[in-house]
Amino acid sequence: MRPGGRPDPRRRRARRRGRAAELLCRWHLRVRGWRIVAADWRCPSGEIDIVARRRGVLAIIEVKSRGDTDSAAAALPPRQRRRITRAAAAFLAARPDLARLALRFDVMTVVPLRLPRHFAGAWRSDE
Repeated sequence: MRPGGRPDPRRRRARRRGRAAELLCRWHLRVRGWRIVAADWRCPSGEIDIVARRRGVLAIIEVKSRGDTDSAAAALPPRQRRRITRAAAAFLAARPDLARLALRFDVMTVVPLRLPRHFAGAWRSDE
């Protein structure tokens, strides 16, 4: 927040870019047969960008939007992975009907002028 209570324009642009990237990823997943269970799900222990289901898999998906694929894929530090893992546990506690599905943690990257890339099984919850 800037002095006077106005948000920093760079943060507003980044937030807008992130929302657009998440929308693009949801569209991309739907086209490939995934059903979006939740989007932008928040709890005290963290947040999840996208929860998607296909067949017997429940994917917890983190969306990263950067200028290039390498920096987007590398933008998920261990601390953030732990927060997402805790949020996934809270999500499953709230939705026990989904607990029987195989849980997977994925990353989707969005870079300018390209379709999103989906990295399945980007990390495990025991890391």
